[in-house]
Amino acid sequence: MHNESGNCEQLVNEIQTCGDSLPDQYEILCVDDASTDNTLSILHKLQQQITELNVIALVNNCGQSTALFTGVRQAHGKIIVTLDGDGQNNPADVPAMLNLLHEKQKENICMIAGWRKKRKDTFWRRLSSKVANSVRCFLLCDSTPDTGCGLKVFYRETFMALPWFDHMHRFLPSLVQRGGGRVLSVEVSHRPRQYGTSHYGTLDRLRVGIVDLFGVAWLQRRNKLPQIKYFPGENQ
Repeated sequence: MHNESGNCEQLVNEIQTCGDSLPDQYEILCVDDASTDNTLSILHKLQQQITELNVIALVNNCGQSTALFTGVRQAHGKIIVTLDGDGQNNPADVPAMLNLLHEKQKENICMIAGWRKKRKDTFWRRLSSKVANSVRCFLLCDSTPDTGCGLKVFYRETFMALPWFDHMHRFLPSLVQRGGGRVLSVEVSHRPRQYGTSHYGTLDRLRVGIVDLFGVAWLQRRNKLPQIKYFPGENQ
């Protein structure tokens, strides 16, 4: 979260409601990316009321990828659910995504990625995102219609094995597939932003995205997945 004082309380409460409906234990990790408003103080107040909530405060603003990596690294669970801090992702979609990950475990599905098929954003943001996803999908062949959706469910072990770099969050499905895992995209709901403004500008995303896109394409070309014929302990 970065400067999400108007959204964070409702979002955390919604996540708690979702977590309480699950059969397993859960924890909520909120990473405050050096907010300059009162986001952090609201999170600390919520932490006194919600025992499952842990708050990680970054001293310097590091961006979404670093905040994401920090949160996953501090997590205790084997399965991670990520949501953007602006409240546009709906936690009510999480249980079905978790169930699908469990059901597809034997099919080597390592990530369930949200697909904001009916986005509640401006026309320009929808158009630029559609173009960016099409170009990325064409160059990387990751078959993911909406890699920018913050709502994802995956195994912590899968994430920690990925190559880390700034802005990697935009390419998580491609990186998972590069490591030999499969990604399944499912339609999720999307809500309009209630408070605050987006932290991403179209031109900024375009400039950084082009450089990163060619970098990930380079990683894919240099990748080799071994085909194992015999496993230890088997008769050869």
